[in-house]
Amino acid sequence: MPTALRMETTVLPGNRVEFSDPELQEGARVEVIVVLPEKVKTKYGSALEFLETLPPGPHAFDTWEEYEQFLRKEKDSWER
Repeated sequence: MPTALRMETTVLPGNRVEFSDPELQEGARVEVIVVLPEKVKTKYGSALEFLETLPPGPHAFDTWEEYEQFLRKEKDSWER
């Protein structure tokens, strides 16, 4: 039965992988299998894409103008 060595390493510049082990004999033929980590699959590509899928919710103000008017009144009350 063949001997298997299992180790983790980091991909080096130039997309290279390097590893060493005392059990490896110089000149011996070996089989190397590289297992890539699973990529996390998300349903949405970004937070904005997720937000766009949400149903419209209740709004505190019917129009943007009403909202600005409310903020103006709040700001004015702070300056008193």
